[in-house]
Amino acid sequence: MSKTWEHYHHAARHHEQAAYHHQEAAKYDQAEEHEKAAHHAYLAHGHSQHAVHHEAEAAKLHAEQCTSLVTPKSAQAGPPQKSAA
Repeated sequence: MSKTWEHYHHAARHHEQAAYHHQEAAKYDQAEEHEKAAHHAYLAHGHSQHAVHHEAEAAKLHAEQCTSLVTPKSAQAGPPQKSAA
């Protein structure tokens, strides 16, 4: 699996975990167990932050791959060298 897709996979997993903890926080909040609700909200926030990090890394890698595909080889090599003749 490419690094880009690996980051997307990790982001998706963190989003799933964040959603789970948001649901748990809502359940505990309904039951007026605010300490447990706050704990799950904190965990959800952390997973959301990790997901954003992985999405940003994936986007950066994707942009680098696209740029390398579009940029012609002559532009990557730099300006043409003058001969010594």
